[in-house]
Amino acid sequence: MRRGFKAQADRLAERTRTQLGLRPYDQLDIRQLAKHLNVEVIPADHLIDRARFEELERLQPGAFSAATFHLPDGRTVAVHNPCNDPGRTNSDIGHELAHILLDHDVREIQQIAGHTFITCNPEQEQEAAWLAGCLLLSRPLLLREAYNGTSAEAIAAKYQVSEHMARFRLNTSGVLLQARRAYTNRKP
Repeated sequence: MRRGFKAQADRLAERTRTQLGLRPYDQLDIRQLAKHLNVEVIPADHLIDRARFEELERLQPGAFSAATFHLPDGRTVAVHNPCNDPGRTNSDIGHELAHILLDHDVREIQQIAGHTFITCNPEQEQEAAWLAGCLLLSRPLLLREAYNGTSAEAIAAKYQVSEHMARFRLNTSGVLLQARRAYTNRKP
């Protein structure tokens, strides 16, 4: 990621959460953020048969999570995999909304076996993943949970995100180290 991006993402997430009327410790409803950004959120089985996604998941788990489309009529639509659990879906939608907040452009359109795929560059994917984490699990929220010794699994369940996202945020945000230091300094 580019230099200074993590701090920029924390500030953007804080501003965005404030615009939604949230305090630093409040849970963010990702669909409320989508509405705020004027993005429709649609499960992909509203567009094609769910059985096709179930087959894709069986053949290649995790192959499709979510994608955002800017339609000719001006609408923006985030389409997500209907087979994923709610926590993973919220994390995936958060990732897509992060691309929008960061004003990422579609980088490449590829044709593979007659199917069109739209990709972003790896740096933009890392940025969107980081910002999604900041939005869904703000640093103050994570720090409070780390001080309380809350596990990644419990955080994921409590804030309705994927376990992967909760673990990622705990491990990369520095809150675990900060909580450990505070605990060590409190010992007599």
